[in-house]
Amino acid sequence: MKKILHLLLASVPFAFAHHTPLKARQISKALSSDDSEVVAAAWYPSWLGTTVPPESLSWDKYTSMTFAFALTTSDPGAVSMDADSTALLPKFVEQAKSHNVNAMITIGGWTGSQFFSTNVATAANRTIFVKTLTDLVTKYQLDGLDFDWEYPNQAGIGCNAMSPSDSANFLLFLQELKLDPVGSKLIISAAVSITPFTGSDGKPMSDVSAFADSLDWIALMVYDVWGSWSDFVGPNAPLADSCAAANLQQGSVESAVAAWTAAKFPINKIVLGVAAYGHSFNVPKDVAIVNSQLAPYPTFVKSPQPPGEGETANTKTTDSCGVTSGPTGVFSFSGLVTAGFLTSKGTPASNILYRFDNCSQTPYVYNPSTSVEISYDDATSFASKGSFIKEKALKGFAMWHAAGDYKDILLDSISAAIGIDDCST
Repeated sequence: MKKILHLLLASVPFAFAHHTPLKARQISKALSSDDSEVVAAAWYPSWLGTTVPPESLSWDKYTSMTFAFALTTSDPGAVSMDADSTALLPKFVEQAKSHNVNAMITIGGWTGSQFFSTNVATAANRTIFVKTLTDLVTKYQLDGLDFDWEYPNQAGIGCNAMSPSDSANFLLFLQELKLDPVGSKLIISAAVSITPFTGSDGKPMSDVSAFADSLDWIALMVYDVWGSWSDFVGPNAPLADSCAAANLQQGSVESAVAAWTAAKFPINKIVLGVAAYGHSFNVPKDVAIVNSQLAPYPTFVKSPQPPGEGETANTKTTDSCGVTSGPTGVFSFSGLVTAGFLTSKGTPASNILYRFDNCSQTPYVYNPSTSVEISYDDATSFASKGSFIKEKALKGFAMWHAAGDYKDILLDSISAAIGIDDCST
């Protein structure tokens, strides 16, 4: 599904010591040795275009916005968008241009990565695929392409084409795209897993430095770390987990950044993907509450899955592999307000129990009357992630997704922690 700052901290102690708010482009010019722009980004979910039209977004708080998604097809000469997305994309681009925000489009996604492998498998296919995408950006006057291949040399959703050569072929494709007369002028990014691209041996690659020459940034999708597939209720998007028990260390922002930089990807090209949503769990009251407080990592009842935002117990969806499942249990941050878990200020409602986990730096809410617990992110956890971005000199953040926030509570929190006041020029 899919959503850091290049800071040379030693050279600018004054700005952050005094918490002086700066515009994103001002920060970049002051702090970046190569004049690269701070990334304050989000993905825009096209299927919510009616309820959250492009003109309703807080454009001045972003540097880039990415339209999701265009799906891969079995033909490298074509990508797929439904009729609603095709009609919405020009309006999205118009709004981005009018606010001086980079308009990008994501290729792939969890349900749209089925044919990445075959589309980049041969030299002929790579050339055709490059032409397909450069024609797409030319037609819609886009500023960049974001690749969300979930994941090279992995089955992903379950039916993706895959090959041991996926990562090597992806690199060849990106290099060809970067040499193309149109592609060379584009912003090129990739949404990636918490571990580096999978090599031909089925293990994370030890050296991904060559990808950095063709990518302006990667967005680490450090979310969905815990969910309904897990054994316990854990953090959706943990900042840290080294302080947790060994069996609870499933991945975190800290470990993801460490893994990618150890594989020689430059830290100043890493954007942190942050989550404006959470997962729900059915946790019996006697398990959820211990000594009048929410217990850490409780077990939960796997079935039935509590319905998520806009869902009922009878909700069924069929994925691109033909697999039908019930409710997802996912709530956006805005949906948590609407459902009564949170107040309009983004704080726990009076009838809701709250726990903030200091290890993962993420919150949990629990409704004792329904036995529903939700692992999510709030203003406090977004501020912690923003502080990490600033401290580690990452390039910026990308939020999944732009329609998930509520009155910019999350967006404003992470921006303030980094030191961004306004991204407009």
